Amino acid sequence: MAEKNISMAVIRRLPKYHRYLGDLLDKEVHRISSKELSDIIGFTASQIRQDLNNFGGFGQQGYGYNVEALHNEIGNILGLNKIYNAVLVGAGNLGQAIANYAGFRKAGFEIKALFDANPRMIGLKIRDFEVLDSENLESFVKENNIDIAILCIPKNGAQDVVDRLINAGIKGIWNFAPVDLEVPKGVIVENVNLTESLFTLSYLMKENE
Repeated sequence: MAEKNISMAVIRRLPKYHRYLGDLLDKEVHRISSKELSDIIGFTASQIRQDLNNFGGFGQQGYGYNVEALHNEIGNILGLNKIYNAVLVGAGNLGQAIANYAGFRKAGFEIKALFDANPRMIGLKIRDFEVLDSENLESFVKENNIDIAILCIPKNGAQDVVDRLINAGIKGIWNFAPVDLEVPKGVIVENVNLTESLFTLSYLMKENE
């Protein structure tokens, strides 16, 4: 399975499967067919079976899927059975909103510190964190085995910050800065561009008029 070339389209559907299966567990649903899952999620039953078959056989003909087992297996595929240490760089409004989101710890993402370059932000208390000076970013990353950086800073200077993070050993970047980052092979960047998403919504609304 590790050698299979799984498309990004399939990978990006996995979190949605995981979320809906979690909702089913909360409702004490223990078994579900691909047709029933299709009615809930919106993907075709054939698409669901094809997606899951990329990672092995999870269902049984005439039985369907064991909801808890499938939820756990997809969690393992997504790497949610691990704990990832993270730092958040940029403690402005967006950074604070992300820092206050309680779902990270439940999913295995542990924010260890918040950093900012603005002297007015340094020392402020946000949730359980005191905002640290970004001058100390590299040493903190190295000393605390940080895996992921969450970037909530303006595009100007973002690449310089990323270069520093990579030199300190960061392997994953969740990027909210509105800029395409250059990173070496082996460093993963997941871009979250809020403006592009809003523009997509604008287009779809215009087409729907």
